[in-house]
Amino acid sequence: MDRKLQIPHAPQDGPPKARPVVSLADIGVGLAIVAGIAVIAFNVHSNMLAAGIQPGFAFLTQQAGFDLSETLIPYGANDSYLRAILAGLANTIVIAIASLVIASLAGLLLGLLSVSSAPVSRVFALAYVELFRNLPKILVLLVIFVAAVNGLPAIRQALVLGPFTISNRAIYLPWLSEDPRNSLWLLASIFLVCALVWLWVHHAARRQALTGQRLPVLPVALAVCLAVPTVLAIVLDAPLALTWPTLAGFSVEGGVALSIQFCTVALALGLYHGAQIAEVLRGGIEAIPKGQIEAAMALGLKSGQVTRLVVVPQVLRTIVPPLNNQFANLLKNTSISIAVGYSDLMSVAGTAINQTFRPLETMLITMSIYLLLCLALTGVLNHWSARIRAREGRGAR
Repeated sequence: MDRKLQIPHAPQDGPPKARPVVSLADIGVGLAIVAGIAVIAFNVHSNMLAAGIQPGFAFLTQQAGFDLSETLIPYGANDSYLRAILAGLANTIVIAIASLVIASLAGLLLGLLSVSSAPVSRVFALAYVELFRNLPKILVLLVIFVAAVNGLPAIRQALVLGPFTISNRAIYLPWLSEDPRNSLWLLASIFLVCALVWLWVHHAARRQALTGQRLPVLPVALAVCLAVPTVLAIVLDAPLALTWPTLAGFSVEGGVALSIQFCTVALALGLYHGAQIAEVLRGGIEAIPKGQIEAAMALGLKSGQVTRLVVVPQVLRTIVPPLNNQFANLLKNTSISIAVGYSDLMSVAGTAINQTFRPLETMLITMSIYLLLCLALTGVLNHWSARIRAREGRGAR
């Protein structure tokens, strides 16, 4: 009796992935959407030609002819509209980063207070969250802006608090002197520190996953933050001299100025979205079974170790998707800066529309920029969330 030879199959990692199936209904819906967009585009193009308007983006190379309240890149009224849009984009990115930092810190603090054992802390966190969640964000911005303009002293009576010079026009800080070596040192330090810290964190995570050995992360990161700028300053021979803000007539010379518009927008968006992030964090903490925390404490772990080793890893896996939405909303909400005169992307786009009478082209450019920024931000967070789940063996579930 012949026996058939059975070849053992290699074990598969998880269930087989289903291949996407495209049905006729999907093709029909896709064609209908494309046809609808084509009809709209054709009608818009025909109406613009009938009105004597030739659609196109050639106006981007024309002279803008308007100034901006503040810029991070060199810009003047003689520059092109494209340069003005890039300057507005740079302002939007900076205000978004500042607001994200404030919102994250406020959300972290209030989220921890909301689950604290102290009743006063919980009541304070609850009152803060309910206040900002039930107010329009532009109202919060206007209240803070009016309070800053009317409450802070004028430039001639500026308040000096250590290195800070505070007025209702701007907040002035000491800054590096204008020297090419200082600029190169600062940019190189930021890039190298971030790269080296990221490499060390990645190496420590892999080492722990392979051997179980925990390498120090925070001490090494602090050492890199101190050593790299010092070495670069010696190599580049950077003077690293500071210029201090000093009152000169009706202005302040030296240092760097953070306009009152910038400060109020960053503070308003940070406080508003901090309340949303606090609720996300509270939900993530409360989703952890209490038995795990009690078991960790029964093993002799201290409260800080329980938070770092038990609570934080599970909270990160839970809160990243809703946190992703809050970060994207904050990035889009920077457009309310136009209400207080901050020259962000929306402000520049509005001025360009008024001068060029190119609303369609300008809005398409603005929408595309916001879309790309949000996709980049959410893509980074989604990639980070996927890595966390894959590292915990949950990627196939």
